[in-house]
Amino acid sequence: MFNLVIFGGPGSGKGTQSEKLIDRYGLTHISTGEVLRGEIAAGTELGKIADSYISKGNLIPDDLMVSILAAKVDRLMPSSKGFIFDGFPRTIPQADALSEMLEKRGEKIHSVIGLEVPDDVLTARLIERGKVSGRDDDNADTIRKRLDVYHNTTSPLREYYIRDGRYRSIHGIGSIDEIFTRIVEKIEQ
Repeated sequence: MFNLVIFGGPGSGKGTQSEKLIDRYGLTHISTGEVLRGEIAAGTELGKIADSYISKGNLIPDDLMVSILAAKVDRLMPSSKGFIFDGFPRTIPQADALSEMLEKRGEKIHSVIGLEVPDDVLTARLIERGKVSGRDDDNADTIRKRLDVYHNTTSPLREYYIRDGRYRSIHGIGSIDEIFTRIVEKIEQ
């Protein structure tokens, strides 16, 4: 199996590039948001516990999120060539927990794809996306808050994965295909 984490600020193109990676490598996409919504909709025990946090506006504890991801990985593992994790991990403790969960299954994260895009470009992309999609969270105030959370909470993962040699820095400006070509070159080196 070949397992990736796609990493970058809001609006960096993680979802778009994930779709292209899935097509090229036959990976299974695991988006934490989609997984949580699926567990809640299915009424699983983990979904009920997750909903008890989400419905009150609280973050889900890391151990619960890892349990939910582990259940998803276990269901998909027999038919998957590998996974692309999108939206997880977001903190160093989550990265450690993900590695531990995968190691218990004889797997690991092979590469972390870091889409490097300056904040002004991210902001412009998200505002444009908001105009097209009508998403309420793609406005200047919310974008600023999302970028602050990203820089304070998630960006330390960049150094974490650089230290262990798995981080692949990708210049995230250009056409979708140009960026994808850079990703493939880094993965296949």
